[in-house]
Amino acid sequence: MKKVLKGLSALLAAALFCPAHAGTLLDVELVSRTSGTLVPVYFQAGNQYAQGSPGERYSVRLSNRSGERVLAVLSVDGVNAVSGETADTDQAGYVLEPWQTLDVAGWRKSTRDVARFYFTQLPESYAARTGRAANVGVIGVAVFRERVAVSLIAPLPQSRAADSDAARGAPASPGPAPLAPSAADQPAPLASPAPRAPLSEAPDASAAAPAERAQGASRIGEERIRPPQLGAKTEPLGTGHGEREAAPVRLVNFERATSVPAELHTIWYDSREALVRRGIIADNRPVPRRPEPFPGGFVPDPPCCR
Repeated sequence: MKKVLKGLSALLAAALFCPAHAGTLLDVELVSRTSGTLVPVYFQAGNQYAQGSPGERYSVRLSNRSGERVLAVLSVDGVNAVSGETADTDQAGYVLEPWQTLDVAGWRKSTRDVARFYFTQLPESYAARTGRAANVGVIGVAVFRERVAVSLIAPLPQSRAADSDAARGAPASPGPAPLAPSAADQPAPLASPAPRAPLSEAPDASAAAPAERAQGASRIGEERIRPPQLGAKTEPLGTGHGEREAAPVRLVNFERATSVPAELHTIWYDSREALVRRGIIADNRPVPRRPEPFPGGFVPDPPCCR
């Protein structure tokens, strides 16, 4: 019986925590906040490439497709969009409720606001300006399931267990009556350091702590969106650190089911010109006819003048 229960428990755990195929738990899209439409995405060899324009503000749309909470760790240009650290999958992220959709509009500066994402030339990107230009041009989302406690057999309550022993004729073992613990006997709660909690979208949030505000102020200054200059050399696109806007969240607890992501989404991005040069976008625009020096034929009479 124990072997059967042990096998059933293993099968149930595998069914709950096995990795899903990409797109089963979460959908990831880029939304142009300048035009209000989705950023065009092209596919080549199983990879996704988004087409951005310098100066275009955008957000990363995360849509939970499941009936469970999930954690989404967002990386932009190799930088964690919440903490500003060089991105790794074990860092802080956003917790999405079942079927929730969340637009992440910028770099998280506090529990109240973000610095807007916008496409810009590589030297002006946040990653490049903080000395981390090696991974500019890619957005990644690591998705984690939440651990759920599974109990296959409920323990028998103590009172019912005693009644069962009495019914079978087992002698009751007399003993001293338990003492009611006083308040002085209760152990004091331990003050443990709070772990880095993931974030959840919330309509209201308390003011950020002074230390949190100081940390945000110590980071790179805000940048205003700079429109591309006509005739300027095309640079690879990155993501800039734009103006601040309100985006309140709250801290929540989330225990990951596994140490590795259940899903991993990757979207590379660049300008249209760069994607055309790389053969990702087919350039079907008509090419202007080039004049020929010797088209042939004789000299016709000019049209009559009136």
